[in-house]
Amino acid sequence: MARTSEDYAGAIRALLPRGRVWQAETGGGQQSLILALAQQWARLDADATEVLDQSLPGSNLDLITEWEESLGLPDPCAGEDATIEQRAAQVLARFVGGGGQSRSFFTSYAAALGFEISITAISPFRVETSTVETPLYDEDWLFVWVVTVLSNTGGLSTDVLVCEFEALKPAHTYVLFQ
Repeated sequence: MARTSEDYAGAIRALLPRGRVWQAETGGGQQSLILALAQQWARLDADATEVLDQSLPGSNLDLITEWEESLGLPDPCAGEDATIEQRAAQVLARFVGGGGQSRSFFTSYAAALGFEISITAISPFRVETSTVETPLYDEDWLFVWVVTVLSNTGGLSTDVLVCEFEALKPAHTYVLFQ
Protein backbone atom coordinates (compact mmCIF):
# COMPACT_ATOMS: atom_id res chain seq x y z
CA MET A 1 0.00 0.00 0.00
CA ALA A 2 1.42 3.36 -1.04
CA ARG A 3 2.02 5.98 1.62
CA THR A 4 0.42 9.41 1.30
CA SER A 5 2.14 12.79 1.18
CA GLU A 6 0.90 13.41 4.75
CA ASP A 7 2.71 10.23 5.85
CA TYR A 8 5.95 11.44 4.30
CA ALA A 9 5.55 15.01 5.62
CA GLY A 10 5.09 13.64 9.15
CA ALA A 11 8.16 11.45 8.77
CA ILE A 12 10.27 14.38 7.53
CA ARG A 13 9.12 16.58 10.41
CA ALA A 14 9.95 13.82 12.90
CA LEU A 15 13.50 13.62 11.51
CA LEU A 16 14.25 17.34 11.71
CA PRO A 17 16.68 18.44 14.40
CA ARG A 18 15.24 20.21 17.41
CA GLY A 19 15.70 23.90 18.08
CA ARG A 20 14.36 27.35 17.19
CA VAL A 21 15.79 27.33 13.69
CA TRP A 22 14.03 24.07 12.79
CA GLN A 23 10.53 24.97 13.89
CA ALA A 24 8.27 24.70 10.85
CA GLU A 25 5.96 27.67 10.52
CA THR A 26 2.71 27.25 8.61
CA GLY A 27 3.16 28.81 5.18
CA GLY A 28 6.90 29.27 5.71
CA GLY A 29 9.66 28.20 3.34
CA GLN A 30 10.61 25.19 5.42
CA GLN A 31 7.03 23.91 5.53
CA SER A 32 6.67 24.42 1.76
CA LEU A 33 9.87 22.44 1.15
CA ILE A 34 8.67 19.60 3.40
CA LEU A 35 5.32 19.43 1.59
CA ALA A 36 6.98 19.48 -1.86
CA LEU A 37 9.36 16.67 -0.89
CA ALA A 38 6.54 14.67 0.68
CA GLN A 39 4.36 14.98 -2.44
CA GLN A 40 7.20 13.82 -4.68
CA TRP A 41 8.00 10.83 -2.46
CA ALA A 42 4.33 9.88 -2.29
CA ARG A 43 4.16 9.97 -6.12
CA LEU A 44 7.29 7.78 -6.37
CA ASP A 45 5.84 5.38 -3.79
CA ALA A 46 2.55 5.08 -5.71
CA ASP A 47 4.39 4.52 -9.01
CA ALA A 48 6.63 1.84 -7.50
CA THR A 49 3.65 0.09 -5.95
CA GLU A 50 1.85 0.09 -9.30
CA VAL A 51 4.88 -1.32 -11.12
CA LEU A 52 5.30 -4.08 -8.53
CA ASP A 53 1.60 -4.96 -8.63
CA GLN A 54 1.63 -5.18 -12.42
CA SER A 55 4.92 -7.03 -12.72
CA LEU A 56 3.88 -10.13 -10.81
CA PRO A 57 3.83 -13.20 -13.03
CA GLY A 58 0.73 -13.44 -15.15
CA SER A 59 -0.72 -10.09 -14.06
CA ASN A 60 0.89 -7.89 -16.72
CA LEU A 61 0.87 -9.45 -20.16
CA ASP A 62 3.30 -6.80 -21.45
CA LEU A 63 6.03 -8.35 -19.28
CA ILE A 64 5.31 -11.97 -20.19
CA THR A 65 8.43 -12.27 -22.38
CA GLU A 66 10.71 -11.09 -19.57
CA TRP A 67 9.12 -13.55 -17.12
CA GLU A 68 9.47 -16.38 -19.64
CA GLU A 69 13.17 -15.59 -20.04
CA SER A 70 13.68 -15.60 -16.27
CA LEU A 71 11.87 -18.93 -15.81
CA GLY A 72 13.29 -20.83 -18.77
CA LEU A 73 10.14 -20.57 -20.86
CA PRO A 74 8.74 -21.09 -23.39
CA ASP A 75 9.53 -24.76 -23.32
CA PRO A 76 8.27 -27.67 -25.39
CA CYS A 77 5.38 -28.23 -22.96
CA ALA A 78 3.16 -25.40 -24.19
CA GLY A 79 4.17 -25.71 -27.82
CA GLU A 80 4.39 -22.97 -30.40
CA ASP A 81 0.68 -22.09 -30.55
CA ALA A 82 0.04 -21.15 -26.91
CA THR A 83 -2.11 -18.05 -26.39
CA ILE A 84 -0.85 -15.18 -24.27
CA GLU A 85 -3.20 -16.26 -21.46
CA GLN A 86 -1.90 -19.83 -21.59
CA ARG A 87 1.68 -18.55 -21.53
CA ALA A 88 0.81 -16.38 -18.51
CA ALA A 89 -0.68 -19.41 -16.73
CA GLN A 90 2.48 -21.39 -17.36
CA VAL A 91 4.65 -18.50 -16.10
CA LEU A 92 2.58 -18.27 -12.93
CA ALA A 93 2.72 -22.04 -12.38
CA ARG A 94 6.50 -22.06 -12.80
CA PHE A 95 6.91 -19.04 -10.53
CA VAL A 96 4.85 -20.36 -7.62
CA GLY A 97 5.83 -23.99 -8.16
CA GLY A 98 9.30 -23.81 -6.64
CA GLY A 99 9.46 -27.53 -6.11
CA GLY A 100 8.07 -30.30 -4.04
CA GLN A 101 7.27 -33.97 -4.04
CA SER A 102 3.98 -34.12 -2.20
CA ARG A 103 0.54 -34.74 -3.65
CA SER A 104 -0.52 -31.28 -2.53
CA PHE A 105 2.39 -29.69 -4.43
CA PHE A 106 1.45 -31.41 -7.70
CA THR A 107 -2.25 -30.74 -7.17
CA SER A 108 -1.55 -27.02 -6.59
CA TYR A 109 0.80 -26.88 -9.56
CA ALA A 110 -1.86 -28.40 -11.80
CA ALA A 111 -4.42 -25.93 -10.41
CA ALA A 112 -2.14 -23.02 -11.37
CA LEU A 113 -2.24 -24.37 -14.94
CA GLY A 114 -6.04 -24.64 -14.79
CA PHE A 115 -6.38 -28.36 -14.11
CA GLU A 116 -8.22 -30.10 -11.29
CA ILE A 117 -6.59 -33.46 -10.67
CA SER A 118 -6.49 -36.34 -8.26
CA ILE A 119 -3.42 -38.42 -7.56
CA THR A 120 -3.47 -42.10 -6.63
CA ALA A 121 -0.39 -43.93 -5.42
CA ILE A 122 -0.12 -47.58 -6.40
CA SER A 123 0.75 -50.00 -3.65
CA PRO A 124 1.97 -53.52 -4.19
CA PHE A 125 -0.20 -56.38 -2.96
CA ARG A 126 0.57 -57.35 0.64
CA VAL A 127 -0.78 -60.57 2.05
CA GLU A 128 -1.11 -59.16 5.57
CA THR A 129 -2.90 -55.91 4.68
CA SER A 130 -4.45 -56.26 1.22
CA THR A 131 -8.00 -57.47 0.66
CA VAL A 132 -9.48 -59.70 -2.01
CA GLU A 133 -10.50 -56.57 -4.00
CA THR A 134 -6.94 -55.16 -3.98
CA PRO A 135 -5.33 -55.30 -7.45
CA LEU A 136 -2.29 -57.52 -7.78
CA TYR A 137 0.63 -55.16 -8.22
CA ASP A 138 4.19 -56.22 -7.57
CA GLU A 139 7.08 -54.20 -6.08
CA ASP A 140 7.79 -52.48 -9.43
CA TRP A 141 4.58 -50.51 -9.01
CA LEU A 142 5.75 -48.95 -5.76
CA PHE A 143 7.13 -45.93 -7.64
CA VAL A 144 4.12 -45.36 -9.90
CA TRP A 145 1.41 -42.78 -9.31
CA VAL A 146 -1.69 -42.19 -11.36
CA VAL A 147 -2.96 -38.70 -12.21
CA THR A 148 -6.61 -38.37 -13.11
CA VAL A 149 -7.61 -35.08 -14.75
CA LEU A 150 -11.01 -34.14 -13.34
CA SER A 151 -11.40 -30.83 -15.18
CA ASN A 152 -9.52 -28.36 -17.35
CA THR A 153 -10.48 -24.70 -17.10
CA GLY A 154 -7.16 -23.19 -18.22
CA GLY A 155 -7.45 -23.99 -21.89
CA LEU A 156 -4.06 -25.70 -21.96
CA SER A 157 -3.75 -29.13 -23.50
CA THR A 158 -3.36 -32.08 -21.15
CA ASP A 159 -0.05 -32.63 -22.96
CA VAL A 160 1.25 -29.49 -21.21
CA LEU A 161 0.39 -30.98 -17.83
CA VAL A 162 2.07 -34.27 -18.76
CA CYS A 163 5.21 -32.46 -19.94
CA GLU A 164 5.39 -30.27 -16.82
CA PHE A 165 4.90 -33.24 -14.48
CA GLU A 166 7.54 -35.27 -16.30
CA ALA A 167 10.00 -32.41 -15.72
CA LEU A 168 9.03 -31.96 -12.05
CA LYS A 169 8.42 -35.48 -10.77
CA PRO A 170 11.01 -37.27 -8.67
CA ALA A 171 13.40 -39.04 -11.05
CA HIS A 172 12.77 -42.52 -9.63
CA THR A 173 9.00 -42.38 -10.17
CA TYR A 174 6.63 -42.93 -13.09
CA VAL A 175 3.45 -40.98 -13.74
CA LEU A 176 0.48 -42.47 -15.54
CA PHE A 177 -2.25 -40.12 -16.77
CA GLN A 178 -5.91 -41.07 -17.07
